[in-house]
Amino acid sequence: MTEAEARFASPGLPAGISALSPVFFAELDKAAATNDALTKAFQREKHAPDVRRTHSFGGRFENTYIPPARLPELAPVREFALQTATEILGRDQLHHGFWFNEMHPGQRTTLHSHEEDDELLSAVYYVTCPAGSGRLLLKDDEALISVTPRPGLLVLFPPELPHEVEQNASDRIRLSVAFNFGPAHPAT
Repeated sequence: MTEAEARFASPGLPAGISALSPVFFAELDKAAATNDALTKAFQREKHAPDVRRTHSFGGRFENTYIPPARLPELAPVREFALQTATEILGRDQLHHGFWFNEMHPGQRTTLHSHEEDDELLSAVYYVTCPAGSGRLLLKDDEALISVTPRPGLLVLFPPELPHEVEQNASDRIRLSVAFNFGPAHPAT
């Protein structure tokens, strides 16, 4: 059992009985102004030469990595997400990484999980999400947890929980920021 699995285990349940994985929700105060600035910053920086893109599926790159120094507009969201993850995990220090997911009309994000490294918690923060732009679907054994996104919503969940995003059926772009949180790395 990983540290994350142990952290979220349901203690005291008899053998053969399981519980759903915990999914946490938080709202960023005054998100509209932050999201507007962040959308403009993403559009400004997404084609810069030092931007990295990964996970090419269905004719698009699902992940866009913009260096943090290029995005001071992301600071309120990063601080909010880090503080929320710190409280959930009960740790003073966490390492985290982030990336953007830009979904144009007709696009979707394929089923995946985030258990590649030492992640303890994953999250998504919604910047722009027009009606019909696709729900987040978290698949927990036999259960399906469906989250309708809204700007300013932060959803946190165990990294090993498979998840995907439905097709963007709107006529506008949906933009979110994903995070992974793990143990703080010792200073070298």
